[in-house]
Amino acid sequence: MAFDGLFTYSMTNELNESIAGARIHKIHQPYSNEMILHIRGKGKTHKLLLSAHSMYARVQLTEETYENPSEPPMFCMLMRKHLEGYVIEGIRQYKRDRIMIMDIKGRNEIGDPAPKQVWIEIMGRHSNIVLVDPAKNTIIDSIKHLSYAVNSHRAVMPGFEYVLPPEQNKLDPFYVEENDILRSIDWNSGKIDQQLVKNFSGLSPLVAKEVIKRTGLPTKSTLPPTFTKVMEQIKETPIPTLIEAEGKEFFSILSLTHKNGSELTFPSLSNLLDRFYFGKAERERVKQHALDVERLIRNEWEKNKNKLVKLEKTLDDAQAADKYQKLGELLTANLYMVQRGMDKVEVVDYYDPDGNTVEISLDPRLTPSENAQRLFSKYQKAKNAIIVVLEQIEKTKHEVDYFEQLIQQLESASPRDIEEIREELMEGGYIRARQGKQKKQKPTKPVLEEYKSTTGVTILAGKNNKQNDFLTNRVAKRDDIWLHTKDIPGSHVVIQSTEPDDTTLMEAANIAAFYSKAKESSSVPVDFTAVRHVKKPSGAKPGFVIYDNQQTLYVTPNADLIRELYVGKKM
Repeated sequence: MAFDGLFTYSMTNELNESIAGARIHKIHQPYSNEMILHIRGKGKTHKLLLSAHSMYARVQLTEETYENPSEPPMFCMLMRKHLEGYVIEGIRQYKRDRIMIMDIKGRNEIGDPAPKQVWIEIMGRHSNIVLVDPAKNTIIDSIKHLSYAVNSHRAVMPGFEYVLPPEQNKLDPFYVEENDILRSIDWNSGKIDQQLVKNFSGLSPLVAKEVIKRTGLPTKSTLPPTFTKVMEQIKETPIPTLIEAEGKEFFSILSLTHKNGSELTFPSLSNLLDRFYFGKAERERVKQHALDVERLIRNEWEKNKNKLVKLEKTLDDAQAADKYQKLGELLTANLYMVQRGMDKVEVVDYYDPDGNTVEISLDPRLTPSENAQRLFSKYQKAKNAIIVVLEQIEKTKHEVDYFEQLIQQLESASPRDIEEIREELMEGGYIRARQGKQKKQKPTKPVLEEYKSTTGVTILAGKNNKQNDFLTNRVAKRDDIWLHTKDIPGSHVVIQSTEPDDTTLMEAANIAAFYSKAKESSSVPVDFTAVRHVKKPSGAKPGFVIYDNQQTLYVTPNADLIRELYVGKKM
């Protein structure tokens, strides 16, 4: 479900209950189109997420942890200048549109009142966050700048008048009479749900389909009361609901019976959105941020797989070396039959119990003895090649496994993880170090994922090779318990306990399975052993270890459990 006008209405009410009257303490801009406002009020601290992301635009309170850039963007600095220390008077919805207005009061440097407004437009790729001076109705700045060349209706640029998006002139579904509903429908044209979306402000196709499902057969007598009842429920008692159906997830403010799927309710809309967007938005950001890295890794993976096929064919050819030795010996025994200039000779194969003959190809330019020597040279060359090819095959298999592991790590990587993977590829010589006169930064310690089991035991996980090496070789103690998926690329996981309880062990195994190639599988085998039994071979690739004295558990990865156990980042 989209963040439609009805959801915007409910979210506005929820936010007003939580943060109206609260003070803006800090402002961060972790990503180009998203802001985090740290707010204090009513004895609580909140993080308010404002997102103008083209796919995941929304406004909500969040409990997620976001990594901030070392230098804040210009828009973030401007927002800090105008809003830090100010108080949020309230949050409003514009009509029934996907537009929210934050009314903010405060005083400027000389102590005069200097009210501000933040307009959040939740409109797909046209989403925006606009800081407005309400006294003049002028734009101070926006997270996205739009000129008249892009939008002929309005320009969203500093100093310009703030103009609302074009009006849609639809009916407000909360304040319509039965006759309004009847007049809005052309009963002869069908597709009643699409007509509801077209004529009523704030309705998404999912809500319209739900109205029709609850109506049964939509007629002039059944549709209006059902429509009114659904709107009253949304207005008075929205139910934050996550629906799993048709292999997809949907979020809603009411049960979607027409989806006929499993449903899970949440205490608040913000909790619902945290669960729905868990990992989705970050994976999209990583996808954009890591295009070059992912392309290189997949190209290297494919290149080494193709190389492995060719090497195995070369090995098959080399393993036929014995035939050259045999032909050389047969030719030597029959040199009297050969004369210079002959291109072949047929001799009796005395290795064959039946005494059949075999034809030997010759180089007419060589003497008979030189032809025999040529065959023995081919035998020796092929024999030596087997040793070299076997070494190359082993090395290439390690490369295939290495890049397969990196591909798996990309699937759950954060932007910071991507930078660590990029750094690892530079150190391995796969990527040329960036040129420039930039000051060389001091290397930072990898940041690990921290979890707390339901029995209170700390569990740490690495999400890339640098983190895995750091966790296993530097952070973990010798008697801590180490976990990894059995024969499957995945993360190193360490329980900071020498004798963890069964619950902690199963939860740690779940984390190891979740951050592995088998994330979508069931009954994933996870090995566990004491850290002292884990060794990194000399010269091994980053993240590669061998271990023994292990035991094996079988778990099915559970994203909801991982989210509940997650504490945050830990240096």
